Amino acid sequence: MKKVIIRTLTLFLTIASIFLGCQSPTETSKKAENNEWLIEMTISELQQGYRDEKYSITDVVSAYLDRIIAIDINGPSLNSVIKINPDAMKIAGELDREMAEGKIRGPLHGVPVILKDNINTEDNMPTTAGATALRDSYAATDSYIAGKLREAGAVIIAKANLSEWANFRASLSSSGWSGVGGQTRNPYVLDRNPCGSSSGSGVAVSANLCMVAIGTETDGSIVCPSNNNGIVGIKPTVGLLSRSGIIPISFTQDTPGPMSRTVEDAAICLGAMTGMDPNDLKTLSSDGKYLTDYTKFLKAGGLKGKRIGIVKNSGGYSDKIDTLMVQAIKKMASLGAELVEVEAPAAKEYSDAEFQVLLYEFKDGLNKYLGGLGENATVKNLKELIEFNKKDSIELRYFDQKILIESEKKGDLNSAEYLGALEKSQNVTGKEFIDKTMNVNRLDALIAPTGSPAWKTDLINGDHHIGESSSLAAIPGYPAITVPMGFIDDLPVGITFFGKAWSEPVLIEIAYSYEQATRHRKAPGYMVTD
Repeated sequence: MKKVIIRTLTLFLTIASIFLGCQSPTETSKKAENNEWLIEMTISELQQGYRDEKYSITDVVSAYLDRIIAIDINGPSLNSVIKINPDAMKIAGELDREMAEGKIRGPLHGVPVILKDNINTEDNMPTTAGATALRDSYAATDSYIAGKLREAGAVIIAKANLSEWANFRASLSSSGWSGVGGQTRNPYVLDRNPCGSSSGSGVAVSANLCMVAIGTETDGSIVCPSNNNGIVGIKPTVGLLSRSGIIPISFTQDTPGPMSRTVEDAAICLGAMTGMDPNDLKTLSSDGKYLTDYTKFLKAGGLKGKRIGIVKNSGGYSDKIDTLMVQAIKKMASLGAELVEVEAPAAKEYSDAEFQVLLYEFKDGLNKYLGGLGENATVKNLKELIEFNKKDSIELRYFDQKILIESEKKGDLNSAEYLGALEKSQNVTGKEFIDKTMNVNRLDALIAPTGSPAWKTDLINGDHHIGESSSLAAIPGYPAITVPMGFIDDLPVGITFFGKAWSEPVLIEIAYSYEQATRHRKAPGYMVTD
């Protein structure tokens, strides 16, 4: 309780410092005092409002900060924001002045964005991964992604809470819990889990606390919180977006990605972040493949003539989800798609190999990241982190650190065990399943339910999700897009479209066509159960 009070006070002081340093509200912002006008607004609508001078960037950022106070701190207390940017209003004012002078930085000019708190920002917000060991860790430079967002005109208004260390720490854990931020809550039903590890990013978007958010995924950390929070999430091909300046788990699987309420907004944001980064060798493979504008693939008739593979052994864990999946398949067929059943490899064929890869790569990547924080860093490597956690009053209160300990025991990336596990996991899911299956069946995409409805948050026994499909695309580093598929009772569930490496254009086309024909997204109601 003491920790929650301290966090709330800190956020209030941050908000107070933001507004005390600003001019009096404009007439426009007085008229827009009720920030409900922002609910479900898209980037295109926002930009049109700027052009029509209905409101300023300062008005919009102020209204989103008001919503964070009202909904994330007070009211339902979603706990999705871990730190508000104390310079948000100042940045908004600068962008307003540029816009008045006719200077538009890019497609995100004046768009409020929240970043997952494992993404470095060179500002007055620390980058913590949710861990108390990094509570006061301020990055010396922007991550490549943060820099691209600023170049495109985005206003980074806050950092989002997350599953600590991107959920690569404990044998049992609750998604959305971190030592710094506490437990994030699902905005549809408050005692339900937001999933993770991009928990705060997913909740903030769903609750309309920002226009878009950036999450990261190793395996499921974008698509699962998108599923649980009723939004769109794009997990790009590994290498399409840079990971430099992002606290790592896996060199072969990690990627940032946009999370939004619509496919269009996700596509706009995706194009603003692409590019080759010499500090991330994976991005060099995107040469000739990346685009800076994916909106040309937003075609309402994009399903017509497409051949789509239904991963038939990805369901079966819920009759209700299977029913929604059947309805989705019928809708796609009515829109001109041809659907065929295919069978994926069983999880036992790749899951253990994947875990071994992650253990090796986490140690290697985290030691490099922590080692680069400088002499004043609280911990300088994984071994020191483990010892720090043993002495901390918060870190081991609910969950152990068995994954950290297992990772520390591993050798380097020349290990035969590592190399064998890497080859096996990527071949089984990538070459032998996705590539071969799509080639043989002449498919444009594959589909599967994204996951189960949100389970009740449990700080004793950890997560209780009953099904997911993320690994098939995550392990080989292939792209996936999840879109709302409907509701089970009051909880949203999604459908995932995935395919070969660099197939984002066709996946966006298909996902957009499905979204526009179904429009399952609806704003959350913050229900309290008996």
